[in-house]
Amino acid sequence: MSALIAFPKQAAFGRVLPKNKIYEHSGANTRVKDLFVKQVEQIVWQYKLAPETLHLPARPGVPEIQIFSIQLKTQELDGDVLRCIDGAIPFPIVFELTFDGRTQVTAAYKRPNESDASRWVLSDYFATDWLPGDCERTAMPVALHLGGLYEQLLHRLIPLPTRPQETLTALVARVEQAQAKQRELDKTTALLAKEKQFNRKVEINATVRQLKSELESLSR
Repeated sequence: MSALIAFPKQAAFGRVLPKNKIYEHSGANTRVKDLFVKQVEQIVWQYKLAPETLHLPARPGVPEIQIFSIQLKTQELDGDVLRCIDGAIPFPIVFELTFDGRTQVTAAYKRPNESDASRWVLSDYFATDWLPGDCERTAMPVALHLGGLYEQLLHRLIPLPTRPQETLTALVARVEQAQAKQRELDKTTALLAKEKQFNRKVEINATVRQLKSELESLSR
């Protein structure tokens, strides 16, 4: 399933978003402003997926979904740039990054804070590989409401399969656990490569096997 969606024309918004507006609404510090200058050419608010544009009802936490197109100056984009934009816009956002004729779709799972609905909680960002710019777009998923549409858009970015009855929140938590386990495995594998003492190698190797087993069970 492609994450590059052909969004309907009636949802087109097509407005350039000035960087200084994002700074104002997110309280960006000097470091983040510098990242915007070095890495971002232009931000376009491309589509507004809302009850009035799609005729789909809103859901708590998903009153609208915004599609932002970001033209990059470099292939690397610091995650703090996306977090800054997400912090400035009080709606879930899906980003389409473009650089050198290619496109990457990325988004974090964004939901209201349970103890303070005026604040948003962001997961890590999930992203596709870089896709050719002329890659065919797929039809927008069929959904009964904006919450269901948002879940389907995110599922196309999340690298693990969904388990039966698993909620999006639980799936995202499992992905984050798997990523943490992968980092632990990488660190332990590097330690094993450097270790000279036989007994210690045996111990570390056992830890590597255990971590691999745990990662595999999280990934299924």
